[in-house]
Amino acid sequence: MLDHTQVTTPCYICDEQLLEKNLQLLDYVQKQSGVKVILALKGFAMWATFDLVSKYLKGCTASGLYEAKLAREEFCKHRLDAEVHTYSPAFKEDDIEEIASISDHIVFNSPNQLQLYYERVKKINPDISVSLRINPEYSESPVDIYNPCGVYSRLGTTLENFDEKVLEYIDGFNFHALCEQDVDALQNVLNAFERKFSRYFKDLKYINFGGGHHITKKGYDVEKLITIIQKFKQKYGVEVYLEPGEAVGWQSGVLLSTVLDVFHNGMDIAILDTSAEAHMPDTLAMPYRAEVRGAGKAGEKKYTYRLGGNTCLAGDIMGEYSFDTPLNIGDKIIFEDQIHYTFVKSTTFNGIKLPSLAIYRKNGSLDIIKEFNYEDYKNRLS
Repeated sequence: MLDHTQVTTPCYICDEQLLEKNLQLLDYVQKQSGVKVILALKGFAMWATFDLVSKYLKGCTASGLYEAKLAREEFCKHRLDAEVHTYSPAFKEDDIEEIASISDHIVFNSPNQLQLYYERVKKINPDISVSLRINPEYSESPVDIYNPCGVYSRLGTTLENFDEKVLEYIDGFNFHALCEQDVDALQNVLNAFERKFSRYFKDLKYINFGGGHHITKKGYDVEKLITIIQKFKQKYGVEVYLEPGEAVGWQSGVLLSTVLDVFHNGMDIAILDTSAEAHMPDTLAMPYRAEVRGAGKAGEKKYTYRLGGNTCLAGDIMGEYSFDTPLNIGDKIIFEDQIHYTFVKSTTFNGIKLPSLAIYRKNGSLDIIKEFNYEDYKNRLS
């Protein structure tokens, strides 16, 4: 058991054993269904774990040049047959040639982008697979900010804007319409996708079902997912990809912080050495309440506190939590499930120090793999 009191904070700690448990479940889905699961770097990009991740997943999906380079440099060195898939809502002229040279798959967002770059991409990398992102115009995403199929969406090509001429150039379709959702939501999206676009599946080699599949969450119907994928592959004769991010890092690590001050202003308030705004931005964007180990909801236990971040933003608040005993300066606060969609978004807003990155190994040791300092803050600004 890790002694959190001995860890310098703030610190993201990835639990190697829990991460591997997620990977093993994803690999089970691969082996039973024939799907290829690739890591969405936008959700989990702790490349110090790629030696482990690459034992189970087939590659990475990138959202642009830098993620593609990270995948090629740090994932592919552990797995020679790893695939790098790169997508962007719009590729930049300055990036396209390097992206083509290091990617195995490139995903265009619109027929315009495909027509603009296809010949150049193929000239640089004749073996690259080309696909088009599709907007099925159906989603059950819980919030608009994470709904790729919302009104006026910029993500993907709708049926109205689809140009059949692109079929001559592409190998596959991609769609992404989920956000930490279950298999029933996937089935409903898939029904809409097939209804609109299945007439074009005949000559495709693969279809990417995107991310947002909450496969590793307790209660997810893994067997139903396997059946859906098997039936789809048999029906259309295509390869199928999934590219989860949150399912890889789900509940595999924490953000550890320390209480810096405690005072009363209408209610008890505790200031921490971390920040919702800078270190847990997804809790504000989603929004959702991060769970704190050993704590309850306000009033549920004897001592209730509002936990606040250490920036000047008035809204830098984690929420109100209750504890069995009073909080004191120096106490450790453990925010659960803070490895996916957290440190990949963290910032140095207000000059606050970025949390260190650590891995809690299966042998019980703690490896601090990255510490940040003033230079990391300064070098971003000029």
